[in-house]
Amino acid sequence: MELNQERVVALAGNPNVGKSTVFNALTGLHQHTGNWPGKTVGTAQGRCRHRGQDYMLVDLPGTYSLMARSPEEEVARDFFCFGGAHGAVVVCDATCLERNLNLALQVLELQSRTVVCVNLLDEAERKGIRVDLNVLSEKLGVPVVGTSAGRGRGLEELLDKVEEVLTQKDPPKPLTVHYPPPVEFAVASLTPLLGRRLKGRLPARWVALRLLEGDDSLLDALSAALGWDPRQDMEVQEAVEEARADLVRAGLDPAELNSVLVSALLGTARETAQAAVDAQKRPEEDRDRRLDRILTHRRTAVPMMILLLAGVLWLTIQGANYPSALLSEGLFWIQDRLTELFAWLGAPEWLHGALVLGVYRVLAWVISVMLPPMAIFFPLFTLLEDFGYLPRVAFLLDHAFQKAKACGKQALTMCMGFGCNAAGVVGCRIIDSPRERLIAMLTNSFVPCNGRFPTLIAVITMFFVGAEGGLWAGLQAALLLTGVIVLGVLATFQVSRLLSATVLKGVPSSFTLELPPYRRPRVGQVIVRSILDRTIFVLGRAAAVAAPAGLVIWLCANVTVGDMTILDHVTGFLDPFARLIGLDGVILTAFILGFPANEIVIPIAIMAYLSTGTIQETEGLGALHQLLVQNGWTWLTAVCTLLFSLFHWPCSTTCLSIAKESGSVKWTALAVVLPTGVGVLLCFCVATAARLLGLA
Repeated sequence: MELNQERVVALAGNPNVGKSTVFNALTGLHQHTGNWPGKTVGTAQGRCRHRGQDYMLVDLPGTYSLMARSPEEEVARDFFCFGGAHGAVVVCDATCLERNLNLALQVLELQSRTVVCVNLLDEAERKGIRVDLNVLSEKLGVPVVGTSAGRGRGLEELLDKVEEVLTQKDPPKPLTVHYPPPVEFAVASLTPLLGRRLKGRLPARWVALRLLEGDDSLLDALSAALGWDPRQDMEVQEAVEEARADLVRAGLDPAELNSVLVSALLGTARETAQAAVDAQKRPEEDRDRRLDRILTHRRTAVPMMILLLAGVLWLTIQGANYPSALLSEGLFWIQDRLTELFAWLGAPEWLHGALVLGVYRVLAWVISVMLPPMAIFFPLFTLLEDFGYLPRVAFLLDHAFQKAKACGKQALTMCMGFGCNAAGVVGCRIIDSPRERLIAMLTNSFVPCNGRFPTLIAVITMFFVGAEGGLWAGLQAALLLTGVIVLGVLATFQVSRLLSATVLKGVPSSFTLELPPYRRPRVGQVIVRSILDRTIFVLGRAAAVAAPAGLVIWLCANVTVGDMTILDHVTGFLDPFARLIGLDGVILTAFILGFPANEIVIPIAIMAYLSTGTIQETEGLGALHQLLVQNGWTWLTAVCTLLFSLFHWPCSTTCLSIAKESGSVKWTALAVVLPTGVGVLLCFCVATAARLLGLA
């Protein structure tokens, strides 16, 4: 390899071993995320420079195997086969090395120029686990480096070993996994034939094992990448059939071959780990076990989960008020300067209204209302993830989703929906089953996203807590908002069960859920990454939709037909139906015009009630409460508004995400109809019951 030619290094590892921490520490911000062609699972790529040499690091999806039983495994396997990697780094968790070595052994079968990175040595030391890196290197036949990536330890040595492995003339001779004699005989019979076809592009021994297994996804990939399809090569097909016949004669059913191969891999991993690991049992009770007794116990887990959710919401509500007011003041100050600029230029009034009072004003409102809560909620959410709590949420909710014949991973995508439903829909890629992935996408909008929080919080505060504010009022608002969210979660279970029994029938699949150790969150890194990766990304997408929506809203409020504006015509037309479900025409119109971004529902309602022609803000919640009461709002209107805000059509960005991920207009339409139907039905039932009981 030429000096200074960029070297591609694949970074592989099980989930929760600190692989992404290693990747981030080595690449810094010089990274981006992309998809392997034809796949929906993302891979992150980043560059780093070490001793004058450039490296491209590819952070492959976390996976337990390369046997392609899931999209993540297929992406990782295909990159090792066809991605052009010059070498690999396999990141292992020092606290559970035996399980991690299973993947390392599979990588060594494909890529001999590999360095094994034993990460989390600091955690292993705290748990009384000592890993003899020299013994492990001797056993595996490749360099082994110990790191504590979260503290930045061992990374320079890791890059030194990568450089050493990539520059040495002869590649290392890694440990060979020995399979039962009949399998070894079958592989030996195929290897020479395959070697002539592959010409060094892939290890013939590894391909022989996959052909004996009958891995169709690999055969498709070989055909696409190498232009050679073993299924069309009669000589190879005959040799494979003969080798399988030899296995049968030796008493080995080809259908059981995969379990035989896995057993051999696990046995080799066990022997290697036992030789290198010295685990000392500590007499005191482990900290993780003590925490798990509270956070995962059947009696305390759910109350603790609800309390944590309420705490996050309270911090978000209390912390967002002041910065939101400052941001609003600054952005609307800019609006005044734009107005002065348009006046100085002599621009027509309609142009000023459309661009400044329409596009900019809506955009400023969305940013001032949406940015502060997201800047608080996303880091708090990420801290819980970094601490190791979110996988335990999936563990707690797995049984409920199994009852609904859905996948327990849906709990994680549902949690992502609290920040942004569109992000939650994209996160459904982690669910392997297409049926269960669709269920998760269709029901993700049943939990309120960050954009619906302003409406929910405002209505709860004005009508059920009191608009005077204060610490106690904020706590009450957080608890009531938590109750609303729990209602959304319960609806998610019921609708998932309904879909599983009707249009998406099937049996729930099983999956491996690893509960990582509790870790001290890296607060600074979490805040920076959550703001850059989540907050700014979601805000940018919302702003791109809100700007043109502002123009449409301004036109509706200012273009007249007859003696009324388009907005007045629409509200009058919708009013009879809206009152049937406990709302009014203005509220329902505000939800419809708020389709691009849920944050502007309340401002649109204020604009319609005041007939101002532009989105308005009021002097505090007290003034807003007075305005709403003057326009006929009661406690019933507030309850129905809460229900309809929780259960109504997803916003435009979520619909676009569902359309992209499902690839079907049918499923996108169903994603709109489902929550809307639930919302209309609940509002109608509540309104009818209140009227019959004489409460409204």
